[in-house]
Amino acid sequence: MSLATITSKGQTTIPKDIRDCLQLEPKDQIQFTIVSDKTVIMRVKKRSIKDLYGILHDPDKSPVSVESMKSWR
Repeated sequence: MSLATITSKGQTTIPKDIRDCLQLEPKDQIQFTIVSDKTVIMRVKKRSIKDLYGILHDPDKSPVSVESMKSWR
C-alpha cells in the first residue's frame, strides 16, 4: 500500500510504484469518482477522442450503404 500527503495547496504526488504500475506519463489525466461510502475510484484517462479515429475501420470489408442499412429494420 502506498501513502501520499496533501500539501497546503491541495496537491499531492502519486507514489512512484503507483505511477509505474499504471504506466502514467506526463499529461495523462486521472478521473476521480466518489461513491456513497466515501470510497474514491481513480481511473486513468490516457486517450483522447481523437485517438479513436479509424479504430473500427476494416480495409477487408466493403462499406455498407445507408439504403441497405434501412432494409435491416
